[in-house]
Amino acid sequence: MEKFEVAPGIYAELITGDITEVEADAIVNAANSYLEHGGGVAGAIVRKGGYVIQEESREWVRKHGPVPVGGVAVTSAGRLKAKYVIHAVGPRCGVEPVEKIGEAVENAIAKAEELGLTSIALPAISTGIFGCPYDEAAQQTAEAVRRVAPRLKNVKRIIVCLYGEEPYRIYVEAFRRVFGAR
Repeated sequence: MEKFEVAPGIYAELITGDITEVEADAIVNAANSYLEHGGGVAGAIVRKGGYVIQEESREWVRKHGPVPVGGVAVTSAGRLKAKYVIHAVGPRCGVEPVEKIGEAVENAIAKAEELGLTSIALPAISTGIFGCPYDEAAQQTAEAVRRVAPRLKNVKRIIVCLYGEEPYRIYVEAFRRVFGAR
């Protein structure tokens, strides 16, 4: 684990593992605009948390329409340890601008703040089926955390949970560039 103080009293922790096992008030799902959770992080969240997450997601889309790229939606977390799942829609690389990853990260953390939560766990948004390279996604994520952290009052822990050693190493390098070496 690498830990960075991203603002006074606010920490970003980079870890490896299964995001569905992370203890945080909210878990961020790397979602598509229609909140259909078939594979990747989304599929794992529904398998572990229960189909209620998919049902609530469809209800959200029925009421509000598709989530725009960079936007977020919130559902319960079903059987997960978290209180909420914040569904963040990242860009499809080569289709939408990679900078939308930063927007999705910033909006997810801002939503956790609005909900009065103290911790949030994020995956490597847009690096799976949406095809964004880890280095660009990592840089966008670190910069988004830098932008949003000074405005936080409730959120004290931002956990970036990475699946595998290579993404972990790349994200640590990006966070070191943005926040300085430990």
